[in-house]
Amino acid sequence: MTQKTEIGIETPETSSVTAAVAADARLEFDAEGVYLNTATSGLPPRRSQEALQKAITQWRVGRAKAPEHDMALNAARSSYAGLVGVEPSAVAVGGQVSVFAGLVAASLPDGSEVLTVAGEFTSITFPFLAQAGRGVKVREVPLERLAESVTAGTTLVAVSAVQSADGRLADLDALARAADASGARVLLDTTQAVGWLPVDASRFAYTVCAGYKWLLAPRGTCFFTVQPELTGDLIPHNAGWYAGAQRWDSLYGSPLRLAADAWRFDVSPAWHSWVAQAPALDLLNEIGPTALTPMPLAWPTASVRASICPLVTRQSSACRPDRMSARSWNELASSPVSVPVDSAWPSTSTTAPTTPTGPLKPSAARSHCESQSGRRSGRCHRLDR
Repeated sequence: MTQKTEIGIETPETSSVTAAVAADARLEFDAEGVYLNTATSGLPPRRSQEALQKAITQWRVGRAKAPEHDMALNAARSSYAGLVGVEPSAVAVGGQVSVFAGLVAASLPDGSEVLTVAGEFTSITFPFLAQAGRGVKVREVPLERLAESVTAGTTLVAVSAVQSADGRLADLDALARAADASGARVLLDTTQAVGWLPVDASRFAYTVCAGYKWLLAPRGTCFFTVQPELTGDLIPHNAGWYAGAQRWDSLYGSPLRLAADAWRFDVSPAWHSWVAQAPALDLLNEIGPTALTPMPLAWPTASVRASICPLVTRQSSACRPDRMSARSWNELASSPVSVPVDSAWPSTSTTAPTTPTGPLKPSAARSHCESQSGRRSGRCHRLDR
């Protein structure tokens, strides 16, 4: 017997979330198995699907009004600001991480040093590597040595809070202390963190977060926070009508009239993506990230591994769940499957041979997706930001 389950929202005994809220949240999802792929693409809650369907219907029959979509975007901006501990005025909106990383990269003085992590996701590094022609240098170090590698010569640290390749968590407290001591600024990519891991964006000069993973939105939403005192240091290279102080009065002609706060970095939105993003953020705020944090950190029990392994590989004789490492688990977990009802997930982290320090990833680094012969497994193709 199998059970139909969804994203796996659970209420730990220490959680402040009531059982009623958790039960309502479970009803929002319709996954056809144990869905382990949120790190690649989050599932939309029912309320997002309904809001999006309503907007598409209005569009189809000719009743859609462009300014009305601002309501959903503004609601999403406010909800996100609440999740990361900043004011809505400090949050810009756009569509991709690299757009905002490029904005920061273009603002760096010639000859700047950018410190990052070896193997970091390229949307957070390519914009800086592209500045090499004016002397910007990118220095890579192991994640565990990031904070100690910040020096007086470091202009900016560009790093993900949670590594996309393998789920490792950056030591944000140590990074914040090192940056404060050296005067370096930090661009923190929180795409793999906000939604399940509490993040205080106010501690860092800049943060950026794509919405289609843990924020459960369609592709096309992204948030960028900037400390208010640094707003004037960035040139709004992507400024368009949506960056205007009064956007619907900024459609035509000069002079330049941008918003005074982070909204000057807004990029014209993909409206329907924001229609679905707003209700998803409402749900995440209702649940609260502290209720979800233990779940991604949990190591699956042997019974879960034993159940999933043959279903995914179709080679039960080759499965050795008692010896399954985090790396092999991540590879096998790239497809939704149905798990016997007597299998259970632990509510807290437990010991495993190579227990990861971050959320279990459904399809992690390239090396995790390669067979012993060195060829990529077909089930490991994935879409990232």
